Amino acid sequence: MACQTRSRGMRTLEVALLLFFLLAVVLPLVRMFSRLADPEVREVFATPAFATACMNSLVVAGVTTVISVLVALLMSWVLCRTAIRGKGVFAVLLTVPMLVPSLAHGMSLVYLLGSNGILTNLLQGSWSIYGYPGIVMGSFLYSFPPAFLMLYDVMRYEDATPYQAADVLGIPRGSQFAHITMPFLRKPLVSAVFATFALVITDYGVPLMVGGKVMTLPVLMYQNAVGLLDFDTGAAIGFVLLIPAVIDFLVDVLARDRASARYVSRGFDIKPSVARDALGYAAAAFVTLVLLAPIATFCMVAFVTKYPLDLAPTLANVGRAFTMGAGSYWVNSLYIALMVSILGTVLAYLVAYITARVGGMSACLLHLASVTTLAVPGIVLGLSFALAFSGSFIYGTFAILILVNLVHFIASPYLMAYHSLSKVNKNLEAVGQTMGVGRMRIVLDVLVPATADTIAEMFSFFFVNCMVTISAVSFLATTLDMPLALLVTDLDAQRLVECSAFVSVLILVTNVIEKLVVTSLRRHRHAKLTTA
Repeated sequence: MACQTRSRGMRTLEVALLLFFLLAVVLPLVRMFSRLADPEVREVFATPAFATACMNSLVVAGVTTVISVLVALLMSWVLCRTAIRGKGVFAVLLTVPMLVPSLAHGMSLVYLLGSNGILTNLLQGSWSIYGYPGIVMGSFLYSFPPAFLMLYDVMRYEDATPYQAADVLGIPRGSQFAHITMPFLRKPLVSAVFATFALVITDYGVPLMVGGKVMTLPVLMYQNAVGLLDFDTGAAIGFVLLIPAVIDFLVDVLARDRASARYVSRGFDIKPSVARDALGYAAAAFVTLVLLAPIATFCMVAFVTKYPLDLAPTLANVGRAFTMGAGSYWVNSLYIALMVSILGTVLAYLVAYITARVGGMSACLLHLASVTTLAVPGIVLGLSFALAFSGSFIYGTFAILILVNLVHFIASPYLMAYHSLSKVNKNLEAVGQTMGVGRMRIVLDVLVPATADTIAEMFSFFFVNCMVTISAVSFLATTLDMPLALLVTDLDAQRLVECSAFVSVLILVTNVIEKLVVTSLRRHRHAKLTTA
């Protein structure tokens, strides 16, 4: 009888989770794309503004993707195939740009390379970063870290045995790279290319700050939907922006079998080489400088009297920023990030438990629903929520911001939990049932402790992304519940550049503290387990 009760409870949970994804993902998208049935909406595709924005987006995304993936491949090789010291430090520094909003990257380029930028004045340059150059540079800062993590995570698990055999046969290094390394990286490279392209083409933060007269599709969508309340144009552009994201999703699913083969039969025995390691240090130092210089710039601007006229240090901008509402918006962001991190981690873990350890038709549907959210860009999801929930009791409240962020970011944490739970002994539940131990007790006493590190990573992923995101929430936030990241553009538009820079610093510091706290807790737990 107890077993039947547990079965009914599990079925109830599966139905509830399926209803959640139906209401929070499927219906909003159906509601938005139903507008495409209107002939006036389809006329948007024939307008000159749409054609120009589409071409601009394709050019920017294409160029940025090539640069980001090539540099990511170079840095992955440097950290995995050279004998340079401080690889862990470089790996962390190369991902720091992920801790700030894309708006901050565009803003920092203005401070650094704009008409009154620090480097512009120092070198007496006459260049302009507005337009294609600025969008490509800012998009590189935004898209490089994810591309680097994708390739670095694969390359560090490569087996050294084929290379050792090639050395014995006298095969040159160049041929080894072409015939061993590149075939091994083929699927991850394809995934990185499509993921980077989709990430850049759907971002509006960088082009909004440094695009100038170059209009991209996300900016056109943002200006029409938010500025002019033209949701028909927004729906039409949203449909187009969904295409590259769906292609990226399909490529990622087809290439996912590579993830299951990441094991090392024999690690690389890297011997020091003066020339190779010198080039490795130079490349690592240069790329790290390129990534961190803009961040260092807005950190400096946040504490000067009046940029660029008076660079005397001051803390007055802190008080001004809090007077403009930075404190309350920071609390908003913390509340949203914490709620999404807690609820999202629990939800993703429950779904992963069902799909990885329970099975059945419902599990297949839940898995499909969870990973499908990867194919929905934040800007499209935000507009769909605005159209679907306008006038409802959650519209204009924290609830809708928490819900949209949860849906937006749930796919990656879900996959983390899914892979971790899949590795735990499959017979635990059967043994527990024989001994009269319920599923819940097995989850709490065995599975949660066994996957504690993964749970910490899931929590951190939700938190950091909620702190930096601007795409989904820009259509839904009000002056009462606005997240801190959206204040960057508001203050910059009021020419309060120092306060805007301080807001970016506040987001960066918050994410760094969260990372340090999570890392400290994990190390403390490992120390206790080792002592025990």
